[in-house]
Amino acid sequence: MARPDVVTVTDSRTLADRIEDLLPQTQCTKCGYDGCRPYAEAIAQGTANYNQCPPGGAEGVARLATLLGKRVIPINPVNGVERPRPIAVIEESLCIGCTLCAQACPVDAIVGAAKQMHTVVASLCTGCDLCVPPCPVDCIDMLPVTGERTGWDAWTQQQADDARAHHDQHTARLAQEREAAEARAAARRNASGAAAHAAADTDAASGRAADTSATATTASAGATSAAASSPDDAEAKKRAVIQAALDRARKKKEELAAQGHAPKNTASVSPEVQAQIDAAEARRRRLGIAAGEDASSAADKTTGDKSDLPPTKR
Repeated sequence: MARPDVVTVTDSRTLADRIEDLLPQTQCTKCGYDGCRPYAEAIAQGTANYNQCPPGGAEGVARLATLLGKRVIPINPVNGVERPRPIAVIEESLCIGCTLCAQACPVDAIVGAAKQMHTVVASLCTGCDLCVPPCPVDCIDMLPVTGERTGWDAWTQQQADDARAHHDQHTARLAQEREAAEARAAARRNASGAAAHAAADTDAASGRAADTSATATTASAGATSAAASSPDDAEAKKRAVIQAALDRARKKKEELAAQGHAPKNTASVSPEVQAQIDAAEARRRRLGIAAGEDASSAADKTTGDKSDLPPTKR
């Protein structure tokens, strides 16, 4: 049973944390991973071997072997060889300011503006070589600065800790820039959506205005039609009057015929009256009105032409 006055200390660091502490933090990716932390996690998971870090050299392999309880093995030549630590040097007369080297640097050791000369801050450079491949004018050289010293003999724990901090700052900056870019893109999308909605609202308003205009036009057309129908109404009234007159005349004629009273003065009419009778008969023939035709048909045809009626009948 544990004594109550004994305090048990638990190491909260994971195996990956302890492995990472033993790596030189150059972030060179020679191990085949994007940085020292991903490599440490891969070793902890058993998906990577512990001899894939050339900057750590033989001493680095020995440190990891001790932690993992394994034997010391040589650096895998596929990943590179142990060498003196270099730093990047930019030939300023050749630099075109493309910024590709600065973008590749994992610890922000390269400074300079676009289209202007760039330079390397020697105290920050980890000698990772990552700035060399993207340079389009081949103006970067990796110059050894530690003589014959290699691996951990050419690198201190303080330098490793500083490099890790600079890499963390670099990673945080990139994350902030991505978030800012995503925010700007989202703002542009929202602005485009708002513009689209505004355009839709404008179109809808235009449609409503068009509908209102169409309604007004229809109403105006209706009013015009109503105004235009006024003459038709007058003609309808006129036809009704003529129809009523014809009905009365026919009824009167039938009543006289029933009483045996034929029309008088048919043999000795004046020339003027006979001329009127002849003109009326000619008009009836021209209009196709036969004797005994329905009065409504006669009325419709009669209203169409009054040129042959006597002046007193027009």
